Amino acid sequence: MTAAELGRALRSRDISASELAETALRRTHELNPTVNAFALVDDDGARAAARVVDEQLAAGIDLGPLHGIPVAVKDLIDMAGLPTSCGSATSFGATASADAEVVRRLRDAGAVIIGKTTLHEFAYGATGDRSVHGASRNPSDPSRMSGGSSGGSAVAVAAGMVPLALGTDTAGSVRVPAALCGVVGFKPAYDVVPSAGVYPLAPTLDHVGLFAATSEDALIGYQAVSDRPAMSPSGRGDRLAVGWIPPGAIAVTDPRVEDETRRLVTRAGFAVDVVRGFPKWERRPLFEVFSALQGKEAFRVHEHHLAADHDLIDPEVRARLHKGGDVSDRLYAQADEARHELAVMVDELLATYDVLALPTVPIVAPAVGARRVSVGGAELEVREALLSLTCLWNMTGSPAISVPAGRLDGLPIAVQLVSAPGNEHLLFAAARQLEVTQQPAEQAG
Repeated sequence: MTAAELGRALRSRDISASELAETALRRTHELNPTVNAFALVDDDGARAAARVVDEQLAAGIDLGPLHGIPVAVKDLIDMAGLPTSCGSATSFGATASADAEVVRRLRDAGAVIIGKTTLHEFAYGATGDRSVHGASRNPSDPSRMSGGSSGGSAVAVAAGMVPLALGTDTAGSVRVPAALCGVVGFKPAYDVVPSAGVYPLAPTLDHVGLFAATSEDALIGYQAVSDRPAMSPSGRGDRLAVGWIPPGAIAVTDPRVEDETRRLVTRAGFAVDVVRGFPKWERRPLFEVFSALQGKEAFRVHEHHLAADHDLIDPEVRARLHKGGDVSDRLYAQADEARHELAVMVDELLATYDVLALPTVPIVAPAVGARRVSVGGAELEVREALLSLTCLWNMTGSPAISVPAGRLDGLPIAVQLVSAPGNEHLLFAAARQLEVTQQPAEQAG
């Protein structure tokens, strides 16, 4: 059941919050040995919170649609009294003295937090398989990647452990695992969900985001934690003007992924135009621009870890941090200039279109541990492939959502939708239209 459905069941007394928490805990303990979604399960905290919810509902106190709903939190977001490991041995065991602001808002909304989810160390990886807690694994096929860095949160929702989970997104770390695991992943506009108490990676690119089974649930979660909550979508989403960005203009893409995702967008009935000439400049590939920005900022954030705990850091993550230290101030400034050019170009597009659309990820989930992948005869580095279609929206700070779009080879694929800040209601309307398009006729009706 979705968060919205569970909320209605709680209010009609068909289920209690304590029963719901026990179901979530039982399913988590049953499945976690296989998929490794959780780094820490807070059984006692969840049960205590659920008892309070039952008392509140019995007294006629209703805190809103998240009241009593089980939620998971990525383990670089502080929860008072629990360790914040960031997936690393360097900070493992550091106990948070206070809740992150986003956690406080979840608690104020009555959510019942089940535990903290596995992440790629320091949130610095798209594969989800470099962590002191081990790799999180794709519920569709545990031999495949969950994606990262917020892989555990995506897995927790995809495996039915919880209906809603928090993640962070610096390059695609919500949308990529959402796409690979077959759930909705929403990255809000930059700085509209508070980051106080969230361990940074690259501060000008970091976003707090959400995973859910449906766009309706993602919106419910977003309205609870955002400084600028979106209006609920109204009217028919198929009346929106959509600009389709051919993914090959940005990165090598499996043609089957492109065909299936574009076919869904067309079937949804949108007024679709193909965006030509994106991106317009040819000075440097987008991923190189992004990598310069992220690399230098990540090095600055974790320079003290490199100095104090060098050998405790995963070798792959450590090498990436050192590479970021080699980014000169001049190269960073050039990348920052290119970022602003991209933002201007996207603003112009979003003055013409309600929403932009493209695949979320150009490939299906690779095998756990894979570092090269073959796409259309080309050999690609896995991390770059996974992030190639998502990282640009971190540079622009645009709200973006990943919506499941079916399966290839038995593995999920997804459409990514992007809007201008302030037009999140259009984004959610478009996401809902894609979901309705894929439902059986009797269910959609």
